[in-house]
Amino acid sequence: MPPKIRKCSFCGRRESEVNLLITGLDGCICDECATQANQILKENRINARQKEQIELPKPSEIKAYLDNYVIGQDDAKMALSVAVYNHYKRLNNPAAEDEVELEKSNIIMVGSTGTGKTLLARSIAKMLVVPFTIVDATVLTQAGYVGEDVESILSRLLQESDYKPEVAERGIVFIDEIDKIARKGDNPSITRDVSGEGVQQALLKLLEGSVVNVPPYGGRKHPEQQFIQVNTKNILFICGGAFDGIEKRIAQRLNTHVVGFDAARNAAKIDKTNFMQYIAPMDLKSFGLIPEIIGRLPILTHLEPLGREALRNILTEPKNSIIKQYVKLFELDGVKLTFEDAVLDYVVDKAMEFNLGARGLRSIVETIMLELMFEVPSLNIKEYVVTLDYAKSKVEKANMTALQMKNE
Repeated sequence: MPPKIRKCSFCGRRESEVNLLITGLDGCICDECATQANQILKENRINARQKEQIELPKPSEIKAYLDNYVIGQDDAKMALSVAVYNHYKRLNNPAAEDEVELEKSNIIMVGSTGTGKTLLARSIAKMLVVPFTIVDATVLTQAGYVGEDVESILSRLLQESDYKPEVAERGIVFIDEIDKIARKGDNPSITRDVSGEGVQQALLKLLEGSVVNVPPYGGRKHPEQQFIQVNTKNILFICGGAFDGIEKRIAQRLNTHVVGFDAARNAAKIDKTNFMQYIAPMDLKSFGLIPEIIGRLPILTHLEPLGREALRNILTEPKNSIIKQYVKLFELDGVKLTFEDAVLDYVVDKAMEFNLGARGLRSIVETIMLELMFEVPSLNIKEYVVTLDYAKSKVEKANMTALQMKNE
């Protein structure tokens, strides 16, 4: 009796035609069929998990989550929470032919450097079920010029979605440094504004909603390239920018309306220490954004400049605060790290002096801690306290070194 030929019970290939044949009680499966079956199970688990998480987080719940990571900025957090909540509702309730069609409300956040625009975006990305990506507008140029095409924004969203356009079309994109593509001037020129107004014009179709041919791996388009079509109608766009100098434009606008006794009395009520709270779409237009793109970013919110108390809280209160990060780093080496309260006040004073916002806190603490992080892992100690005198000596030493380098 000839020996029984073993073959895969799924694809029917013989043992000699496959790399590996796994034998069961009543049948066999080859390595390729096993890999394919594993992929099917993985996709089913992902779909099941998405169905479980379909319950909408309420705007107050989203804001409460953001409160764990971002100090203050209640107006910006409220606008962001409502936009994300409405985005979920649009995705879960597609309009029928006889119903009102819900349109997306893209957001633009304006705030000076170090106030938390990018941190807000990164924090909300941690709790979202939909794909999320952060892109930088400074590298974008018009098609045909050195730089990245606007479609590269969607390439990154596709990568986050495992190259599935139907998943990417439910995503959220945060475009950082949107102010860097402002129009360079109102006067016409023989040179094209390839990284300014040209990019804004190219962004219009993405923000409004249209079917875009996207190169799946980014880079420049070329005729022989394979494209993936993505419909941006349901993609929520959140833009952020520092708009450095826009306060002067706001102040000029407020002063132009001072006419008559009542107007002068109202002008006296204006908080001249924080003009950003009075920002309006016309200020963005005077800064260099074209009216068409402002119309496609209907929700305009601002981030407050950080005062001394806010900076002090940022050092210690958030879940991923700067001080907690250094305490954790030393804890991994078996060392209990503590800071004197006077050190924290000193760091805040220096950050206010340098006027760098929350980013300045990190650089100052890094200056203080650099030598400790170099030496402590080699020392046999269980506890270390950072004193005010030590902190001052390290910051002053760094300032003297920088001054000497400048003079050289």
